[in-house]
Amino acid sequence: MPSHSMRNINHGDFFAWCLSFCFAGLALAASAQSEASGPSPDANGPVVIHPEGAVQPLPAVQAQPSPDAWDRWGIQKLPEDDDWTRHFRLGALVALNISANFNTKGPLNTSGPQQGIFNDGYVRSDGTGANTGFWGYNNSSQYNAANQTLSMHATSSYTPTSGANVKEDGSAFVGFDMAYGGNLCAWGTARIGWELGFGLLPISITDNHTMNASSQFSTYNFNTHGIDMPGAPYQGTSGGVGEPILGVHPDQTITVPGSSGIITGSRTLDVTLYTVRLGPSVYWDLNQYLGVSAGAGPAVGIVSGNYNFNETITVNSVGTPNNGQIDATDVVYGGYVNASLMYHVVPNGDFYVGVQYMSLGNATISGNGREGTLNLGGQVYLSAGINWPF
Repeated sequence: MPSHSMRNINHGDFFAWCLSFCFAGLALAASAQSEASGPSPDANGPVVIHPEGAVQPLPAVQAQPSPDAWDRWGIQKLPEDDDWTRHFRLGALVALNISANFNTKGPLNTSGPQQGIFNDGYVRSDGTGANTGFWGYNNSSQYNAANQTLSMHATSSYTPTSGANVKEDGSAFVGFDMAYGGNLCAWGTARIGWELGFGLLPISITDNHTMNASSQFSTYNFNTHGIDMPGAPYQGTSGGVGEPILGVHPDQTITVPGSSGIITGSRTLDVTLYTVRLGPSVYWDLNQYLGVSAGAGPAVGIVSGNYNFNETITVNSVGTPNNGQIDATDVVYGGYVNASLMYHVVPNGDFYVGVQYMSLGNATISGNGREGTLNLGGQVYLSAGINWPF
């Protein structure tokens, strides 16, 4: 019996020694494999045990970044040292397709009598007070010696009856344009960016149409008591020294309504249009010499200036001058599309030509029964100048 127990113990020891030698062999094989193939794998990483006893780690699984939405569309960010990421452009422009509407309503008061200017004379202040030596008259029939009055005549107000609403097309207007922009990313061979532009354009449009009018014809009677009347025609000077003295204001005004007359002269919109635009842009280099760009976006316009009128209202063959000015500023909104062609002359230096279509609202200057409207609904700009990419 003891002999049997001894045999069992020897068999167990032998099995333990076999396992020890197996693990030692595996360790030596792994060490040899590590020295032959590079750094040892992570102790916690998965391995493959070959039948020959070699141990080989499984390839590490690299974390794959999730695809970016821009990458899927082929859009890439530009390198920071890209020489063409920004540009500044300066040039002249010619504007086409700008017109104006002139609308004259009534009744309108003439400025002549208010300024002491009449059809057949004047009575103006010389700065000394209620009386003046700065006066004159044209015809001896204006003086009534029995009543001792001097009569002046003028159209005091009028209402246009025809030709009051006209449209005038403007000519080509010359201004200047500048823009600054940058490129944000590349899309194939194109560059996508932005552009901020500014334009300045002086505009002057004149209406010379003749209008018919129904006029208020007035007679202004001045008191001449105590005056040694000079014979007609007589013209006093603005100094008034040594001149006969007349009251500045008439003693009596008689108005006859409904007199037919005609209005001649001019009405002018004389303004400056300032435009600011901002929108995305796309740029392509066609070859080493030529590049093209295009853009679109919103725009804002500021119209500042005046409406001038210089008219004569003629009633009974006698004309009354009427002139004045209305100042105003208006803001309009809209959008634009443009395209440019660049010729690369030197590094970072281009000549360019461009075309732009801009649609803005209409700007209006009005007052005292007059209205001038600048039509900006479809401007076309042609431009040329120098472009600096940097």
